[in-house]
Amino acid sequence: MHGYGSLGAMTLRTSAGRVTGDMTSHLEIESTFDLPDDAPLPDLAAAVDGASLDRPARHQLRALYFDTPRLRLLAHAVTLRRRTGGTDAGWHLKRPAGRGREEIHAPAGRAARTVPAALRQQVAVLVRDAPLEPVVQISTARTEYPLRAADGTVLALVADDRVTGEVLGAAVVTSHWREIEVELVDGDEEVLDAVAQALEAAGARPARLASKLAHALGDRLPAPPPPGHGAGAEISGYLRAQRDTLLRHEPGVRAGDPDAVHDMRVAVRRLRSTLQTFRPLLDAAAGEPLRAELKWLADLLGEVRDADVQAARLAEAVAALPEDLVVGPVADQLTGYLAEEAAPARAELGRALASPRLYAALDALDALADAPVRAGRKRVRRLVAGALRRADKELESATDSDVPTSSTALPAPAPVRDAHLHHARRLYKKARYAAEVAAPQAPGAARKLIRRLTALQDVLGAHQDAVVTGQLLGRLALRATQDGASSFTCGVLVAEQRLAAAAALRLLPRARERAGAAAARDWLED
Repeated sequence: MHGYGSLGAMTLRTSAGRVTGDMTSHLEIESTFDLPDDAPLPDLAAAVDGASLDRPARHQLRALYFDTPRLRLLAHAVTLRRRTGGTDAGWHLKRPAGRGREEIHAPAGRAARTVPAALRQQVAVLVRDAPLEPVVQISTARTEYPLRAADGTVLALVADDRVTGEVLGAAVVTSHWREIEVELVDGDEEVLDAVAQALEAAGARPARLASKLAHALGDRLPAPPPPGHGAGAEISGYLRAQRDTLLRHEPGVRAGDPDAVHDMRVAVRRLRSTLQTFRPLLDAAAGEPLRAELKWLADLLGEVRDADVQAARLAEAVAALPEDLVVGPVADQLTGYLAEEAAPARAELGRALASPRLYAALDALDALADAPVRAGRKRVRRLVAGALRRADKELESATDSDVPTSSTALPAPAPVRDAHLHHARRLYKKARYAAEVAAPQAPGAARKLIRRLTALQDVLGAHQDAVVTGQLLGRLALRATQDGASSFTCGVLVAEQRLAAAAALRLLPRARERAGAAAARDWLED
C-alpha cells in the first residue's frame, strides 16, 4: 500500500501502550488541515459546547527524517524521525494501525544520524538490506492550543504549524507551508468533527498529503505501481494487499503476539493460493520459486500458530471438565509440554524473520505484485471454477458412508477419510481465496459463495481440529505416563475430541449442499 497520498489522517491516542526497553508506543487520532498563510485561526472553542482554548504554548521543533534511498518506509505510510524541541523530543516511528496510526517513541540519545538498533528492527522487514539515511529536515514553528472541556479536561491539542522542509541531497530543496494539526487527547470523534467543521468553514481543507515528510518531498515521491486494467489489476491488487498485511503484522509476530502470527499466516496462505490458482496468468519464472519460499514461511508460522491454538483449546477443554475427571495438575502439565515442544519452532521463526532468505523472498514478492498482469475476466472466473471442482472432487473421496450417524457411540479413528477431509478443507480455502480475487466482477454473488465456502470450511475445520487435538493428547498421555503422572484425564479428553469430530461430520452434508448450490456458483459460468 502506497501511503504517501492523503490518509484522511485520523488516529486515536490512548495512554496504554506497549513498552519495550526504552521504547513506548501508543495509538493516536490526529487530523491535519492545510490553511492559507494569511488566514486567521477561527474560534475553535465555539465549535464545542462549553469548551475553551488555553493560552498558547510556542515550540521550535526540528526533525530529521530517515528512509532508504528509494523511500521504502514512506511507500508503506511509515515515517521515522529524530526530533528536538517540544514536549516529546526523541525518536518517533509512526505506522498505520487499523483506522489510526501507532507511534513508537524512543529517547533521542547522542547519535543524531544513527537509527537506534531497536527501532531499525521494527522496520527491518520494510528496509531489509537498504541503509537508513537522512532524507528530509523539517523545522516547525508551532503554536499549540489546548482545547478544554468545562470541567478542565483536555479534549484535544490544536497546533498551528509554520513549516520549512529541506530535501537533503546534492542540492538542498526548500519549501514552506502552513498546516493545522488537531490531536484528540480525552475528547471523542464528535469533538474532532466539530473542530474540523469550524476549520473548513474558515477556509482550511483536509491535508492533501499524509505527513510533513510527504509534503516536503513533493514531486520526488516514489511513483505507485501502474494500476493495470480489468481482471489483471484485481489479481495484482490482491497480491499487494496480502503483501501489505504480511508486512504490517511482522513486528507483532516478532514480539510473540498470537493474533499477529495468525494474521500473517493467513496472508501468506492467501498469497500462495493466488500464485497457484492463477499460475497460468503470472510469470512462472518468478511465481514458482516465490511460492516455494512462501511455503517455507507458512510452515514456520504454522508450527507456532498450531501450538498457540492447541494450548488454548486444551486449557478450555480441561476447564470444562467436572472436577472428578481432572486428576492432577493436568492443565499445567499440558501447557508445559506444549511450550517445550513449540520452543524450537518459535526460535526458528524468529531467525527466519531477520534472514536474508526472507528479505530475498519479499523482494521477489514486491516485483511480482507490482508487475502488470494481463488477464480476461472470463479466464479468471474459469480458474476459480476449476479450483472449486478440485475441492469438490477431494471431498467426494470421503464417502458419505463414513459419516457417523450416532451422537453417543464413540467412533473409531478413520485416518484415510480424515486425510481426504483435511485436504478438501485446504482446497476449499484456495477456492475461497480465488473467489475473493474475482469478487469485483460480481460482488453480491461472490459474497454468497464466499460465505458458504467459509461455513463449509468451518465444519471441516472443526473436524480437523478435533482429530489433531485427539492425536496430540495421545502423545501427551504417553509422555505423562513416562513422567510418572496420571494420563486418565488425557484419555477423557481424547474421547471428547472423537465425539466432537463426529459431531462436526454430521453437519457436513448440509454445508456441502449449500456451498455447491447453483445459486452460489452460477456467476462463474457467465
